[in-house]
Amino acid sequence: MSRRWLVGGIGAIAVVALACGSGREGGAAGPEPIQVGHYASLTGDTATFGQSTDRGLRMKIDEINAAGGVLGRPIEIITEDDRSITEEARSAAQKLLQRDQVVALLGEVASSRSLAAAPEAQRARIPMITPASTNPKVTEVGDYIFRACFIDPFQGAVMAKFARETLGADRVAILFDFKQDYSVGLADFFRKTFEASGGTIVADERYTSGDIEFRAQLTKIRATKPDAIFVPGYYTEVGLIAKQARELGIDVPLLGGDGWDSSKTLEIGGKAVEGNYFSNHYAADSDRPEVVAFVRAYRERWGETPDAMAVLGYDTGGILADAIARAGSTDPEKLRDAIAATRNYPGVSGTISMDENRNARKDAVVMKIRDGAFRYEQTVPAF
Repeated sequence: MSRRWLVGGIGAIAVVALACGSGREGGAAGPEPIQVGHYASLTGDTATFGQSTDRGLRMKIDEINAAGGVLGRPIEIITEDDRSITEEARSAAQKLLQRDQVVALLGEVASSRSLAAAPEAQRARIPMITPASTNPKVTEVGDYIFRACFIDPFQGAVMAKFARETLGADRVAILFDFKQDYSVGLADFFRKTFEASGGTIVADERYTSGDIEFRAQLTKIRATKPDAIFVPGYYTEVGLIAKQARELGIDVPLLGGDGWDSSKTLEIGGKAVEGNYFSNHYAADSDRPEVVAFVRAYRERWGETPDAMAVLGYDTGGILADAIARAGSTDPEKLRDAIAATRNYPGVSGTISMDENRNARKDAVVMKIRDGAFRYEQTVPAF
């Protein structure tokens, strides 16, 4: 599935283009557009991630094109659906790089899929920015690979410190998805930080993406009497894990990472996810002016509250456009250098600077699920 649009056209044309699955908005002659590739999970198991990122990205490109584009040219986004499949992410990247010859590649949310596609971008020497892949290995692929989000060593440390210092937990169990690089990495960094602070990991259980039965692992965990359980997985399993934990009489807090940030977590988990915590890139109930304005605009356009993936898609589009403007060119090497030089970019998810490893340095927030919604709990500064 391929989808193209030149943002800034008539809304009705946009609707038709999206409904047909392929098309270009705005057919009037004008400056040659700057073509940017985007691969995302628009369908499949983690479709809410890709759809949200896609919406946030389109909003930012809308704004940029409405203001005249970049270097006097509009930006055209070409989106490929990887269907939430790792192998498809590589194929999508190849199509965008070879067939469409995009000047930059944006994607993915899932670290495993970014790791599949990143070598293609590095080989082609075309800059790639992942909006939300937090596994450190992603940017280690090469000097053309960047990210607009913090990384798992920081996110894992945030939740380990929160467990120790805020919740006063001494004993924590871990239940992670051993098929996902994101989950494996986040569990590892949480484990190291928690133990270094004097805490004890009393159980280390695993599951596989797509599982629906977790009672065996949870029964083992229950026997260790933990103060909390760290579940660094995606929303696709978290809600079921929470339900089954409560059914087994486990009433300690469940903790997680940004993979929880989907309305599906609330929909699947219901009351079972109430009172639990996870780290995230932003809080929709923040009073920061940038957040307030974005949330209002997103709700007006899409009729729902934006999750962190929408915010990161928006910020990623902004980082790229800002770099193109500073580079004064779409030459891949100049663009790579400009992205690497990003400092204090005013994103909705926070002030963003690229470090020497091409990772975004910025704060994290801890969210609490309360009254059927994600609520801001605290901010943890970058360290």
